[in-house]
Amino acid sequence: MLGSTEIIVLVVVIGVLIFGAKKIPELAKTFGKAKGEFEKGKIQGDKELKDFKGEIDNITKDKEVKSD
Repeated sequence: MLGSTEIIVLVVVIGVLIFGAKKIPELAKTFGKAKGEFEKGKIQGDKELKDFKGEIDNITKDKEVKSD
């Protein structure tokens, strides 16, 4: 069984063989940007979901008030 260190070393070695040593920093930068965009999207999605749930709660409360 491979540990996390061995997997990281293996990925780096395979990356160097496939892309060449000069492309690795560029690929890492692109991966970092993609991860950042994913996190922004996740935060925005969570915020929109929270807002949507709040709107539904408000609609439900309005219906309860009208039915009383």
